[in-house]
Amino acid sequence: MKQSILIITLLFMISNGIAQDSQIPSTKYICPPCNMSCDEVEHDGPGICTDCNMVLIRKDLSKTIAFYLQDGVEVLDFAGPMEVFVYSGYKVFTVSATQEPIISQGTLKVIPDYSIENAPKADILAFFGGNSGAASQNKDVIKWVQKQEDVQYHFSVCTGAFVLAEAGLLDGKTATTFHSALNSLEKDYPKIDVKKDARFVDNGKVITTAGVSAGIDGALHLVAKLQGLNAAKRTAYYMEYDNWKPGDGLILSNDSPYDPLANASFFREFEGKYEHEDGSQIIVAYNGEKENLQALINGIPYPVYHESEDMFSNVNSEPIYFKRNDANQIIGYSLTQNGAVYKKL
Repeated sequence: MKQSILIITLLFMISNGIAQDSQIPSTKYICPPCNMSCDEVEHDGPGICTDCNMVLIRKDLSKTIAFYLQDGVEVLDFAGPMEVFVYSGYKVFTVSATQEPIISQGTLKVIPDYSIENAPKADILAFFGGNSGAASQNKDVIKWVQKQEDVQYHFSVCTGAFVLAEAGLLDGKTATTFHSALNSLEKDYPKIDVKKDARFVDNGKVITTAGVSAGIDGALHLVAKLQGLNAAKRTAYYMEYDNWKPGDGLILSNDSPYDPLANASFFREFEGKYEHEDGSQIIVAYNGEKENLQALINGIPYPVYHESEDMFSNVNSEPIYFKRNDANQIIGYSLTQNGAVYKKL
């Protein structure tokens, strides 16, 4: 009975957004896969891996993603989302019809990790444009796609949507693709509602994006769905993808990660000059464009993300606890729940 109550309590916390980068007791953290010995190390809390300097992520939120690549695949179509997913802590492997080397855009040689004959199961299947007909018109590839079990999400970039369409995964759904292929998708697959002005389309478990760079937006959106908006913001910050506009797509699912944020007046309560742990001073201000606080430290601006109430977090997923006095005014912050208070000046 006690165990059932605990499970229900944890599920309630997650469904209410508290799990967005907040610390949950006994949760383990790992670094994103980097093929170093630290891949096997588990940590008791968020922070930075001391071996590879990557931000630690919750182990239970990590996913395995299969990137299907065909000869002639567009480089940025898959490389952009790969950067997003790997930094966000997911294990990515490549699959092709065979394990023979393929050439991306006639320039980059890629040796697939697996063929469709020996590829392991994945939580997410991803498909990309650039000679996508080599995949969508290959009956063996389509059979492989259709027989995959327990896939949590299907994801496509550019004309990778044609693979999902041929497999029947877009029937009765809304989708998009590369701008020059929109009419073809609409004509060849009349069961699909093709949107011609969307950066990405989220049907819930199937996400399609427009071409090339739009794949980065779609990948960040999926990270936000899986780990919370702050996790996606951290990844975009790491990639210096300053032009990302969270939620700039067609979202048809009921699990949008873009819930209304606290208004600007709430954030401005925390603005001001504060002591810094290294003895210097920091300036905290509200960044309306990014909808989060920003700390100016030694001339460099760092985003500060709101978690819940007066708890925030930094780019390394480490918590920041702002403190109030009896008059409900912000007087400083701590880096641990009951740690030293760095005063507001």
